[in-house]
Amino acid sequence: MFRELTRSKQRLSGEECIRILKSEKRGVLSVIGDDGYPYGMPMNHFYNAKDGKIYFHSGKSGHKIDALRRCGKVSFCVYDEGYRNEGEWALHLKSVIVFGKVEFIDDRDKVYEIAAALSRKFTDDEEYISNEIKRSGPGTIMFAIVPEHISGKSVCES
Repeated sequence: MFRELTRSKQRLSGEECIRILKSEKRGVLSVIGDDGYPYGMPMNHFYNAKDGKIYFHSGKSGHKIDALRRCGKVSFCVYDEGYRNEGEWALHLKSVIVFGKVEFIDDRDKVYEIAAALSRKFTDDEEYISNEIKRSGPGTIMFAIVPEHISGKSVCES
């Protein structure tokens, strides 16, 4: 069902793909938007090693949520900041693409738990995290990608 990489020498291991999903803060979530047009948006995410799912938070309505309710098939692309060898212009980077289906999280305790874990990717200020969840939590929806296929590759822009 899912295509293999054409350039297999550039393929990242499954472990490296997971490392990137865990460490990077943002990626682009792509859904099937209005009138069948692709709709991609930058999103913060949390990869949960315990269940292998990728979690996102959002407002309760809008283009993204409407699209997800119509069709739960998505892709999510994450890439690292890369590096340049001294004296070279070309950027070397690693990217990961996840294909999967979305599930909405209804358990409010789990929503708050995952929201806190996601927040810790950005700050270790527990008081701030707690206050933010109390303030924004009731208006937040949480959803997860249940991965069906994960692939990654290393590329050089030259």
